[in-house]
Amino acid sequence: MSLVNEQEILHAITPDVEQLLERHLETTKEWFPHEYVPYSRGRDHMEGHQWTPEDADLAGAQLSEEVRSALLVNLLTEDNLPYYFRTVERMFGKDGAWGEWARRWTAEEGRHSMAIYGYITVTRAIDPVELERSRMVQVSKGEAPDPETTHEGFIYLALQELATRISHRNTGAQLGDVVGFNMLKRVCSDENLHQLFYRDLAAAAIKADPNTMMIAMEKQVRSFAMPGTGIPDFERHAKAIARAGIYDLQIHHEQILAPVVLRQWDAANIAGLSGEGAAAQERLMKRIATSERVAKRYAEKRAAEMQPA
Repeated sequence: MSLVNEQEILHAITPDVEQLLERHLETTKEWFPHEYVPYSRGRDHMEGHQWTPEDADLAGAQLSEEVRSALLVNLLTEDNLPYYFRTVERMFGKDGAWGEWARRWTAEEGRHSMAIYGYITVTRAIDPVELERSRMVQVSKGEAPDPETTHEGFIYLALQELATRISHRNTGAQLGDVVGFNMLKRVCSDENLHQLFYRDLAAAAIKADPNTMMIAMEKQVRSFAMPGTGIPDFERHAKAIARAGIYDLQIHHEQILAPVVLRQWDAANIAGLSGEGAAAQERLMKRIATSERVAKRYAEKRAAEMQPA
């Protein structure tokens, strides 16, 4: 039986979300953004001064344009949080553990924005004028991924939180600045707990309503894109991020689709499907097989590029 009514799926897995919220609150640790910002590197703005890459104080590290793109996209995605909250609250509602989780998640994500912004500002890693103009454009638009159904939302949020964690982690690894690395590592710890919550929430929904969740899974895997809707020149930044190996198709397959969709959710062996659900499962497995081939080509190309001439 498919629980097509979205209130039915929320009701069916309310005990699961209550347990997952309790687990999250017991596991998460309090932390403070100001403890991760190197304020001693800051300086007053001089009237008329225009930023150049030489202004950056990254403890001797030289920041590539690709890493700057990643920092900008990572921060602006967090800055756009009010619109993500709007989507999550629409899907989950305001009451009980569902509403409590949405508000808690929003508060924790807001902390990420404060930490990353503080680091970028005092180190001058990014042109502050470009950053603020981009923020104004993006947040004024109010655009964010907005899955059509609650079932699709469960899938998207699980994939998106893991993708965000990976992007933050790989950005930190390429910064070359231990302070920035530690700041993004702290953010990643939160993002990991968030993706575990959504991953296991989706698993509970699959158990309760496999047919509708399979349809949602196939659609979200097919249409998934990194959050960044509304960021000026997002396509250019996304290409730079992929070029640097911070987030690309190989990473997407090997670190998201394979571990979550194939292993955690065991998509190939989900039973209780009929009609459209069974057809969606077949399409999904074909798409993941294609993704695996593309990931292999990316790996081979990257290995060839690293070979000495």
